[in-house]
Amino acid sequence: MSVGSQKIFIAVAGNIGTGKTTLTQMLADHFKWDAHFESVSDNPYLADFYTDMKRWSFPLQIYFMTHRVKSHQQITDEGGSAIQDRTIYEDANIFARNLWEQGLMEDRDYRNYLEVYKVVTEPLQAPDLMIYLRKSLPRLKEQIKKRGRDYEQDMPEDYLSNLNRYYDDWIGNYSIGKKLVIESDGMDFVANRHDFDVICQRVTDSLDQQDLFGLKGAE
Repeated sequence: MSVGSQKIFIAVAGNIGTGKTTLTQMLADHFKWDAHFESVSDNPYLADFYTDMKRWSFPLQIYFMTHRVKSHQQITDEGGSAIQDRTIYEDANIFARNLWEQGLMEDRDYRNYLEVYKVVTEPLQAPDLMIYLRKSLPRLKEQIKKRGRDYEQDMPEDYLSNLNRYYDDWIGNYSIGKKLVIESDGMDFVANRHDFDVICQRVTDSLDQQDLFGLKGAE
């Protein structure tokens, strides 16, 4: 965190269907941060990936890595505070790992991917705060069904379950910056203002030099 520049970098991590994109936008609006989102609608591999995961796993992960490292660098290079929806760290520690361990990515592709990942992440400045939005498997399935993306409806249950397990493992060992874990099963931060206010307060409490960043009393 750079006190002199009064700039802050927040990241929101979470499994498919946790509501992290919605939360990212809400926090950006609340704290007046620039919002950066992962590429979904214009992703040329995503629909094919859910049809044939083994065939498309490697190009999909390379696409995500490229998009996310560009967003990460843009956030750290620009002057304003920002919040990012999903991070490059999740790509390697959760999604690529899951694909490889499930036999959906070949060993040589996985090794190649990790080498590229190490090269591109080594010089990156870590976020000032990593927010992990945790949700149970039954609630994830409800949310995925509710939002109705056709290519997600036949997603294997064990794929989602493994992602949850890897997320817990990753966030438990996350040590490159501050972290905040939010248990979201009993929350509806979209419809319930109190739930959102609780999250905002926890974010504020997790940051240093709150007054310098104008976080106290933000509307």
